[in-house]
Amino acid sequence: PPPLDPDRPPPHLGPYRILGTLGVGGMGRVYRAEEPALKREVALKVMLPHLAAVPASRARFLREAQAQAQVEHDHVVAIHHVGEAD
Repeated sequence: PPPLDPDRPPPHLGPYRILGTLGVGGMGRVYRAEEPALKREVALKVMLPHLAAVPASRARFLREAQAQAQVEHDHVVAIHHVGEAD
């Protein structure tokens, strides 16, 4: 598949329908997306392509998601899924 164009998000990523871009950070881009099966909006963080190509960066991204998933607080986003697509 072609790399993600920051000015034009893909229409879908895995089971999620992309609605727009929320922001970009050091490791990834965050999309506003819809999870059709559960009819809810989610924030979907996707690694930047140049970092996703580096195994150590993918491992760090996973460790950060695992650590974040342990945090439960009203003002902290919950992690519902981590995985790879394409």
